[in-house]
Amino acid sequence: MADDPLVAGLPGTKGPTRAYEGVGIRVLWDATRCIHTGNCLRAEPGVFNVGRRPWVDVDGARAEAVARAIETCPTGALRYEPVGDDLPEEQPQVPTVVEVRPNGPLFVRGAVRVIDASGRVLTEEPRLALCRCGASRNRPFCDNTHREIGFRG
Repeated sequence: MADDPLVAGLPGTKGPTRAYEGVGIRVLWDATRCIHTGNCLRAEPGVFNVGRRPWVDVDGARAEAVARAIETCPTGALRYEPVGDDLPEEQPQVPTVVEVRPNGPLFVRGAVRVIDASGRVLTEEPRLALCRCGASRNRPFCDNTHREIGFRG
């Protein structure tokens, strides 16, 4: 089990904030993108458990099961990288789908490229949650501010 190393800055930074490496898989977690849907906790409670530190025990399940659980994260806050040749990389959903969440963000799945107003690529990934309320402090990504402001839509 990995020790919970800091990868790139602290929450509030862009990019993964923690990496956890186990047998056949490296789990990347970006705290700035996590809106606590809990899909990972329900999918693999032996791996993802907010009641312990570190909260990710990569060796709590086989790499394939960890990857499947991560792929249920609608925001892309959890991603994975194969370590070795046994686990394939995540493949984007085809066709790309945008799901409007009631009173919440847009969940996007597919080969997604987000570009800012100057044409700079912010990210390319298979899953993300985009802000729909306009109040996120992490725009264009959702940070749950819609709950704080009572967004309806």
